[in-house]
Amino acid sequence: MKNVEEMSAIVVDAAFHLHRDLGPGLLESVYEVVLAKILRDRGLAVERQKPVPIEFAGLSFDEGFRADLVVEGCLVIELKSVEKISPVHGKQLLTYLRLMHLPLGLLINFGAPIFKEGIRRIVNNHKDFTSSRLRVNQKGNNSREGAKNTKVMNRK
Repeated sequence: MKNVEEMSAIVVDAAFHLHRDLGPGLLESVYEVVLAKILRDRGLAVERQKPVPIEFAGLSFDEGFRADLVVEGCLVIELKSVEKISPVHGKQLLTYLRLMHLPLGLLINFGAPIFKEGIRRIVNNHKDFTSSRLRVNQKGNNSREGAKNTKVMNRK
């Protein structure tokens, strides 16, 4: 089984090609069914419209929410087909991650004219970023310390 970072790289690649080939603006359900098929063809187990249980005030609800796609039981993919992602979309995915006790999710908006403008990485207590291709604001990356390390390495 691949780790969550390897799976996210596969998902990002598949979603990029899907966006390039179909273009923006179709219904979310179209992207969902096609992306699920592509990921299965790449050897990943994919669940569509997975119920996300919720507990509140001592009550348990089996279907409080539905995650669009869950890959290999550890990566949540929330799909949108809107003109622009709003902050509530990221909060929605983070809530799913917390309720499911999962470390990583991808928010993919197929409505964006450019793919990179429509993808967001949402983390929930995720610490293993070693193979991530979407690294942002990690130690040594986009920081003063990273700039110092780069300068030291260039002097040698």
